[in-house]
Amino acid sequence: MLDTIFETSEGSATLSIMPVDALICIGVALVLGFIISLIYIFTNRKKRFSTNFAITLVILPAMVSIVIILVGSDIARAFSIAGVFTLVRFRSLPGDSKDISHVLFAMAIGLAAGMGYIVFAAVATVIIGVVYYILMMTNYAVIRNVEKTLRITIPENLNYQGAFDDLFREFTDKIYLDKVRTTNMGSMYELTYQLIFKKDADEKKFIDELRCRNGNLSILLCRAEVVEML
Repeated sequence: MLDTIFETSEGSATLSIMPVDALICIGVALVLGFIISLIYIFTNRKKRFSTNFAITLVILPAMVSIVIILVGSDIARAFSIAGVFTLVRFRSLPGDSKDISHVLFAMAIGLAAGMGYIVFAAVATVIIGVVYYILMMTNYAVIRNVEKTLRITIPENLNYQGAFDDLFREFTDKIYLDKVRTTNMGSMYELTYQLIFKKDADEKKFIDELRCRNGNLSILLCRAEVVEML
């Protein structure tokens, strides 16, 4: 299964590449790239995904395999591998770690196909693709209670200390005051809280109760920003 389809001369690093073998490698790389692209689409179908990125995943393994096929010797191949991984930009737009993993996945499969390890590339695509699909469909490592940011604007005559404590106890499991600042020429306060809601808490009811306390001034509830570490 791990044998290459290219013939290597005994005692030599030179590969004998036939046009038919090269076309097989490129064709397999395209097929496997299409499978990788489908995995990306199906695991992101519930949210917006990039069409351009999906197309890139189809052709990227073929492009990598062409580079590897064109380089014949083992030494040159080592330098070409380093060059491919260095020169190829992951994305022109910011993406998350899952997008980068798809690019690395596609490049690794293209590398295997370009070196002639057709069966290995196909088996690796199936194994990694199935594992990735299962992890995404089972919401592996997904934080159930997401921390959120709450910004409340209150008039200057309202003492914010203890003004909302009963509501916080009713609707949240955890909450703390992050910062306080004045707005509107000092006539109002803006309170910023970090909180985690209780399970099945009614967020609309929570906001409606806050509006009754702050005189129907501005209230903002959003997901807390999380910085991804690669």
